[in-house]
Amino acid sequence: MITAAANPKLKLVRKLLGQKRKRDELGLFAVEGEDLIGAARAAGLEPVELLVAGETVSPELLAEISTLPHPARAIGVFKTADLPQAAREVTLALWRVGDPGNVGALLRIADAFESAVALSAGCADPLGPKALRASAGAIFRVPLLPFDGIPGRRIALVAHGGIPLQELDLSGPTTFVLGAEREGLPEEVVARSHEVATIPLPGPAESLNVAVAGAIALYERSRRAS
Repeated sequence: MITAAANPKLKLVRKLLGQKRKRDELGLFAVEGEDLIGAARAAGLEPVELLVAGETVSPELLAEISTLPHPARAIGVFKTADLPQAAREVTLALWRVGDPGNVGALLRIADAFESAVALSAGCADPLGPKALRASAGAIFRVPLLPFDGIPGRRIALVAHGGIPLQELDLSGPTTFVLGAEREGLPEEVVARSHEVATIPLPGPAESLNVAVAGAIALYERSRRAS
């Protein structure tokens, strides 16, 4: 059992939980909690390291490195390369969505509608602790794709001025492009899209949360296909 704070495994996990640069450099990420580790295993991923309080590491030491309000009983280390990467017919492409809670929620929404997620530079790291928790295990089932080269017809979702979403043909391979709530999509990203769509809002709200917009777009396409 690990009883020293200087143990290399504890140092590794601490770095993976706190530093995107280290996650990218090593091709590893850390997952906190038995539920998320169970979701990974159910998806066919096995940890390369597994720390369990009271079994492989002292509970106090594991609590010290945990990012959770109530420390996790288990933390697993997984390989980034083991995550799904195959394209799907529908994709949510995120442009500079910097909030990890939104990125995690969009992964969960994509999981519900069997979609992939593409991430631009400037998005929150989906393998950071907050995004992982918000994904509720979807990270292990949803393919993560690069933003450039995403497949199918691109539909840019903008707050105002686009074609009402319900009037568009949504059949075939489709990518919905969503931007961060405050900035939205820049003109150059909109210009590279095949269609520009807006979700009509009958109420006084200026715009929708990006995760809500993504959910509505995927539901609209799913509804028509059923």
